[in-house]
Amino acid sequence: MSATAIAGGMRFRAAVYALVRRVPRGHVVTYGQLAALLRRPRAARAVGGAMGRCPEGVPWHRVVNSQGGISRRRVASGMLTQRIRLEQEGVRLRRGRVPLKHYRWEGTSRWISR
Repeated sequence: MSATAIAGGMRFRAAVYALVRRVPRGHVVTYGQLAALLRRPRAARAVGGAMGRCPEGVPWHRVVNSQGGISRRRVASGMLTQRIRLEQEGVRLRRGRVPLKHYRWEGTSRWISR
């Protein structure tokens, strides 16, 4: 992998983390939604990869899959932690999913500079 590709990936991850930090308490965002807001609509899996390397201070628990579900993790306790954190913020899950109609953060791509 080239240095340019590595640097591009690092910028992408930093943009993902900056956007996730903007999601307010009590709201969620999907991987695909983050990708679209970053003007990379086909990069939902890359968002997932970035979230798998999430640094401290990023509210990772506010990111859910396209059905509002908590995505599988290598360690099952992470899934329980995500549910607990969401519930502590007032997000109610129904049948293991967040009702996106009520809790989805719409966000904006206007803050992203080109």
